[in-house]
Amino acid sequence: MAAAPARCPDCPGPGRGGGGGTPAVPHLGIAVDEGDVLPGALRIVRRLRPAWEPATVKTKLFTDGITNKLVACYTDEGMADALLVRVYGRKTELLVDRETELRNFQVLRAHGCAPDLYCAFQNGLCYQFLPGIALGPDHVRDPHIFRLVAREMARVHAIHANGSLPRPILWQKLHKYLSLVKTELSPKVSDPSLPQDVPSPEALEQELAWMKETLSQLGSPVVLCHNDLLCKNIIYDRTRERVRFIDYEYTGYNYQAFDIGNHFNEFAGVKEVDYGLYPSKETQLQWLHSYLQAYKELTQGHPGDSQVSQEELETLYVQVNKFSLVEDSQFSRLELPGGQHRGWHPLFSIPLLPSLAPAGSSLWRAQKSRRGPAPASHFLWACWGLIQDKYSTIDFNFLRYAKLRFKQYFKMKPVVTALQVPK
Repeated sequence: MAAAPARCPDCPGPGRGGGGGTPAVPHLGIAVDEGDVLPGALRIVRRLRPAWEPATVKTKLFTDGITNKLVACYTDEGMADALLVRVYGRKTELLVDRETELRNFQVLRAHGCAPDLYCAFQNGLCYQFLPGIALGPDHVRDPHIFRLVAREMARVHAIHANGSLPRPILWQKLHKYLSLVKTELSPKVSDPSLPQDVPSPEALEQELAWMKETLSQLGSPVVLCHNDLLCKNIIYDRTRERVRFIDYEYTGYNYQAFDIGNHFNEFAGVKEVDYGLYPSKETQLQWLHSYLQAYKELTQGHPGDSQVSQEELETLYVQVNKFSLVEDSQFSRLELPGGQHRGWHPLFSIPLLPSLAPAGSSLWRAQKSRRGPAPASHFLWACWGLIQDKYSTIDFNFLRYAKLRFKQYFKMKPVVTALQVPK
């Protein structure tokens, strides 16, 4: 098992900056209209780049994001001088702690893991444009690129920004999202006229309690995690042969295996989801070997001489897949009981909690003896999708996305439990 990172003395303290040698972030009293971002973005640019001639400023609106609006402002044709203005999506403060995001941005910047942060404004941030390409599902499967991603994730995980033992944010985040689903959306998700593939809040509460009880026992180290490493949040710079991560809204201390497993889930894409693209065991082991080697070098101080044992590799592999899912042929051949009876989720025809299976059945015995948890990554983003479906103004089918993630969660739940952490 990988060791927890040592404390980093150079990280800034809490607040808007100014601690630990990190300069305070300017705050502009400007609000940008989410429905028409260009006028507000150009006002910010005039404040930050007063020497730029307004007539020479070009803009580029990015449309891949499904949480915020993003526009680049620049004068150089190659965008070498570009500023990125990111406008928070409607009601995203329900999902994201913006003060924490700002602190994490500064921590990552202090360690060379984030771009320069130019200012905050009333409903967004302005920061440096990173040259390169945003990755897609094909890129993250390329061995050369995924090794760069693994090593960069290890760099982030090796940062330790306070002296106390951090607690994972996973449970706090899940409880918050589930509370929002219950209070804000329960009439919607419980409406029998809706498609019967959205579980009830009561069913979700049961699943969360079960996950918390089982996931917490896996022994995965708690590290500083990105927590939202979908393909488009990775920028590959071919000229420097490196990758950088962007968008730190969900960054925080969490289980190491969750961050990796969540990234593996994102191999399937977002707008056109295909879980057949989930990485094979062979690909995962190569990725994890690169990660562990880099992580041990960074946390144990032996550059270029960090050996990864087979037991360490197998342990992390199991932990990661219990936090995400397993979809390679080794586990897809498992024969599981079928049929819709009391032990099966009525929406998806797959097992629910151990206590719900008929006592004495083979399913009951298998569930009683299992030690592994369910794919928490799917559960988290499914709840997120339900909340976004109600509030977001971005053109994206959030409800469909939520239902896909719930379906994959319940589909893979009995499969991931077959994995055992090496003793």
